[in-house]
Amino acid sequence: MLICAGALVTGFAVSSHPALASANVPPDLPPGQCVMPASPPTLSCPVCPAPVACPVMPTEPPFIEPNIEVTKPEIPRGRLERAAWHGMRDWNADDTSEALTAFEQGCPALKSRPEWADVCDKATALVGTKFTKQAAATFFRDNFQPFKVYNADDSSTGTVTGYYEPLLRGSRTRTDVYSYPIYATPRDLVVVELADLYADLKFRRLRGRILENKLVPYYDRAEIDSPRAPLKGLEIVWVDNPVELFFLQIQGSGQVQLPDGSRIRLGYAEQNGRPFRSLGGVLIRRGEIRPEHASMQGIKAWAERNPHKLQQYMNANPSYVFFKEISSRGSGPIGTLGVPLTAERSIAVDPRVIPLGVPVFLSTTFPGTRQPLNRLMVAQDTGGAIAGAVRVDFFWGFGDDAGAQAGRMKQKGEKWVLLPLGYDPNADQNNAPRVTTTNISALK
Repeated sequence: MLICAGALVTGFAVSSHPALASANVPPDLPPGQCVMPASPPTLSCPVCPAPVACPVMPTEPPFIEPNIEVTKPEIPRGRLERAAWHGMRDWNADDTSEALTAFEQGCPALKSRPEWADVCDKATALVGTKFTKQAAATFFRDNFQPFKVYNADDSSTGTVTGYYEPLLRGSRTRTDVYSYPIYATPRDLVVVELADLYADLKFRRLRGRILENKLVPYYDRAEIDSPRAPLKGLEIVWVDNPVELFFLQIQGSGQVQLPDGSRIRLGYAEQNGRPFRSLGGVLIRRGEIRPEHASMQGIKAWAERNPHKLQQYMNANPSYVFFKEISSRGSGPIGTLGVPLTAERSIAVDPRVIPLGVPVFLSTTFPGTRQPLNRLMVAQDTGGAIAGAVRVDFFWGFGDDAGAQAGRMKQKGEKWVLLPLGYDPNADQNNAPRVTTTNISALK
């Protein structure tokens, strides 16, 4: 029996009996906190109920993540400050040829904006030739102005993580080996684009399902992976490893090798609308791993040692990603911008702050080292955990080597956005001195 501020918990139920609700509750006990009573409370019952058999407690109680508010906060305003080319470390040493090609691929999404039309036409003309490294650098210098990105508190650094395209083993049919499903988007998943209702809620969506004529939250991970299997029939493919499937959902894309040696490519299709919780963070809080072992590799090693605990801890992350099968043609997976990602040249950003398609010069370090990593990237993707002005997710490419880099990457970095010459992002309609989420996104 536990006594909690405002209630007394007996077994699995919360008692509403007045005597229990206040029995022996310390006056300074914070709301939601519980203690063991010094002595059982004395109850005065006019008629005592018949005894009820207590439920059998499992030898290891199920893990229940604390009810922490995890809704994504509003991103505070950042600002852009005009910068000099020489302020971008190692700019002259970078081979920007791949960045130019990646930028030009995304031009169809930018050309509807007048300030981007001319520079995109020039990029298309140059990419159609056998251009040199020097020609690529000259193109950017002659057509763009760098702006350094600052956070709301005027700091200029942010977290840089990595992601990649993994390879899983799977089958089109379920077997004893391949028993973990990858699901397509459910037919009953309702997605509401809030911008269609409120312009200031651009990039905000509601997801759920209709129950008794009401929109309710969609099934969470525990419900989807339960024996009830509410999404049965939507399986694209079955894979052999649950933790690899979990990380596939974090990466957002991947390939699956079938028993005959052929491969299929999967891309992000939708998400269940539930908030993302870090599995590494849960394992740290529960004392299962140390913070320095919370990399992707460290979590996979823990999972191999603790297969009986894996599902309950994965369920602490209610977010669930659905996939679609896409063409295997092309060098990389398709990002949010709708073009193939380029290894070590594409990044994921927060589109509420940085518009997709723009060149971004990133200054950071290689994973787990102090070796400088300074190069021109292109904002072509997004991610549920990528929020903030200077937040970046670095795409490393396909396979185990890329995964090794991505899994270890948690660096600090700075970034500059390159905007067309003559365009002043600070000259918005209200003549605001700072670039806000709204007017940066308007560059898209």
